Amino acid sequence: MIYDSVIIGAGVIGSAIARELSRYNGKFLLLEKNEDVCTGTSKANSAIVHAGFDAKNGTLMAKMNVEGNERMDTVAFELDIPFKRCGAMVLCFDEGSMDKLKDLYDRGVKNGVPDLRILSREEAVEIEPELSDEVVAALWAPTSGIICPFELTLGFAENAADNGVEFLFEAGVTNIEKKDDLYCVTTEKGEFLTKTVVNAAGVYADEIHNMVCEDKLTIKPRKGEYILCDKNVGGLVGTTLFQLPTKFGKGILVSPTVHGNLLLGPTADDIEDKEETATSAEGLANVLTKAGLSVKTVPARSAITSFAGLRAHTEADEFILEESVEGFFDAAGIESPGLSSAPAIGVYMADLVADRLQLPKNENFNPIRRGVIKAEELDFDERKKLIDEEPAYGNIICRCESISEGEILSAIHRTLGARTLDGVKRRTRAGMGRCQSGFCSPKVMEILARELNMDITEIHKNSKSSYVALEKTAKGGAR
Repeated sequence: MIYDSVIIGAGVIGSAIARELSRYNGKFLLLEKNEDVCTGTSKANSAIVHAGFDAKNGTLMAKMNVEGNERMDTVAFELDIPFKRCGAMVLCFDEGSMDKLKDLYDRGVKNGVPDLRILSREEAVEIEPELSDEVVAALWAPTSGIICPFELTLGFAENAADNGVEFLFEAGVTNIEKKDDLYCVTTEKGEFLTKTVVNAAGVYADEIHNMVCEDKLTIKPRKGEYILCDKNVGGLVGTTLFQLPTKFGKGILVSPTVHGNLLLGPTADDIEDKEETATSAEGLANVLTKAGLSVKTVPARSAITSFAGLRAHTEADEFILEESVEGFFDAAGIESPGLSSAPAIGVYMADLVADRLQLPKNENFNPIRRGVIKAEELDFDERKKLIDEEPAYGNIICRCESISEGEILSAIHRTLGARTLDGVKRRTRAGMGRCQSGFCSPKVMEILARELNMDITEIHKNSKSSYVALEKTAKGGAR
């Protein structure tokens, strides 16, 4: 079989491109080296939809950010994902930095960000009463928002698959070679011939690029550490609080999440290892200290977990979105605001490929995807009806997040369904609450094993090497 395009990487960018390509008639394949959608940068970030004031004027980063932000309401509706325009403030801590705040305002206006305002301390505190005493002014961006990065990525991917895009997991790319007018993409699961290749491999995009292109690309992983706090402090702030940015990014943020938690972070450290996502005592202490500049009291005792993610940083500080050589397209160097830009990048890159191949529109494209039903969000009568139709929705598996067996079954049996504990977690939030899966993980494993007709020792946390149960006990359990 010859594909019209092979996309490499099932993060938010690759999945968005796949969805937009499925608006055209063609044969498309998405390759992912890991076991599921959303296992790299896309699963560990700030979950912010940036307004677009930070990127330099005239860059692709600025253009994609503003356009992505504008598209997000439609995307969220079509893909049935939680999204809230809660607004954001960039905090200024001394009068001597007011010129920098004004520069940020001017940059945002030139980028086309609507409704920006510089607030006095009194105006800022009226919006966020818990601001620290050090805050003297703030840039207000009401179009900024918060979103679930898991559900956004899954929404793009599931909708792409429903519209005909093929997905192949655990298929890391080992070589790409041009053969006549086609590319031969060699993977851990065989070779694939394609007319075009789209490189959306995140921190590995340089390695994919360098297989094909003479001009070599270098991506430096930039690690960011975060602290997630319990829902009992989720109302500390109602908007996202940034600090005046430096060359390393937008500083430590304090932000609500769409699921009611409070998020603190990230740090920004350039590292060498593209798989290094461990947190450190030093990094987390830095998060807490710097978050204390923004709010009066940092709720450190309400932290329920910490995590780290990697961003694909290039020296250019710019998105690489282009046909780098004939038929080979790069979507590389996608760091913040990559999540915000994903809807626009998807359209931009898909149109480049479609123009190259002169693909006709897919008249049968369906933009609608429905996510896993959130039983707890239904009113009494709706939930009763759901349980009457499917009693599994009345069996609570994850107590912290009130996730039912019915939701877990939906996560397993839907398009691109879950095959691991983390796969269920990303689709349902089972295991994301206060106990961090301490109570529910054995039950989720049992459901996975039963529904997938697998031995419980074959159920992993995420990748094949992440064993949870090594053997069965005499009574049929696991240990």
